[in-house]
Amino acid sequence: MARDAHDREDLLRDARGLSPRVQLEVTTANGVSELFAGFRGESLSLYFGQDLVFHFNDGGQLRRAYVADQLLKADQGRLIAMRRDRSPTEVSLVSRLLEPGSERSLLVDLEGRLRELADAFAGEAYHVVGEVPADGGAVDRLRAWLTARRGPIELAASPRVG
Repeated sequence: MARDAHDREDLLRDARGLSPRVQLEVTTANGVSELFAGFRGESLSLYFGQDLVFHFNDGGQLRRAYVADQLLKADQGRLIAMRRDRSPTEVSLVSRLLEPGSERSLLVDLEGRLRELADAFAGEAYHVVGEVPADGGAVDRLRAWLTARRGPIELAASPRVG
């Protein structure tokens, strides 16, 4: 996620804390889209473009997200929305519990994206743009993560990786 709307990251180059990592072009019913995936241990981060990001813990639970210009973090199995308020001299975060309907809608949308991604992998409807390290197994790990996922997405107790 970029800190400034004009300062986009090259995640494949810069996300050194995620290894292995891979940049893909994925073809779904909605067309071709960009996907970045990276692992920190057994935890997974998925970037659907630059402005839709989901971070999972090693148990496959959603721990953090960035959706619609909002930072989201899991806390005790619920999502907390954090909005950045910028002034000329500082940036502050304003937090609020996400409404149950909004939380449900976000999780349903994410489930759909993960299903589309799994279908794209099953149909070999993707192209590897780059991988670090080269031949690091990121595609195989992502495919295995998607295949092993069962049931609805659970929310983590904490936004932390471990």
